[in-house]
Amino acid sequence: MSADRPNRDYAAGLARAFGGSVIFALPLLMTMEMWSIGLHIHPLRLLLFLFANFLVLVILSRFGGFERTASLRDDALDALAAYAVGMLSSAAILALFGLLPIDMALDELVGMIAIQAVPGSFGAMIARKQLGAGEEESDEEKAARSAGYLGQLFLMLAGALFLAFNVAPTEEMILIGYKMSAWHSLVLMLASMLVLHLLVFRVGLAGQEDAPEGYGVARRFLAFTVPGYAIALIVSFYVLWTFGRVDGNALATVAGTVVVLSFPAAIGAAIARLVV
Repeated sequence: MSADRPNRDYAAGLARAFGGSVIFALPLLMTMEMWSIGLHIHPLRLLLFLFANFLVLVILSRFGGFERTASLRDDALDALAAYAVGMLSSAAILALFGLLPIDMALDELVGMIAIQAVPGSFGAMIARKQLGAGEEESDEEKAARSAGYLGQLFLMLAGALFLAFNVAPTEEMILIGYKMSAWHSLVLMLASMLVLHLLVFRVGLAGQEDAPEGYGVARRFLAFTVPGYAIALIVSFYVLWTFGRVDGNALATVAGTVVVLSFPAAIGAAIARLVV
């Protein structure tokens, strides 16, 4: 094997990561609400969210990351690399759109790039799975590591976080929640759990694991669907809080908005194994 082969493989991995970062982040890079959030987000909330996302990336690296890893140190370096790629791709696209003027204040510049780097880093992390070729057999080991109850719940959290992050910046989340009655919210909660359950256990999506042996419908619902939806609710509230979408709103408005956002978050939780 040539001595340059590892360098070429790493360069190819970086190129795939950059492509995945742009693909996953581009919709939000072209969303006006995200520009505003980047300019006005509370610094401590942004810092906390970036740290939480970093922890998710570290664990995600073990399941299907930027490149093959064998230790926690490698996973942390993998996550840092994905973050760096997310930062560079976000800065490049925002600059290309003329959204980063030279006289822009430093804190606004950092806020805009840092918040946009979140979906970009996610795309960079899973680029090998989505954009790589000829590595299916090598991924079996990581797929085996994902087996287990906590692994399944983590993947649900990662999927819920990604999809919730993509729609939470829009004003429509609050508007829909405001227009819905308590009955609408209750029905939407039941529909969200039903969709989550059907996507995980009935539709047979690619990469989806079989239900545990001996688990009936009721046990699967209580052991996986209910915790999965609870994760979607918690993730939705946390993302809305990070974006300042719950500040100054009445409890009923906040609850309605969380229920609305939890619908796409539950779908993200259900299909997480499809993309990771």
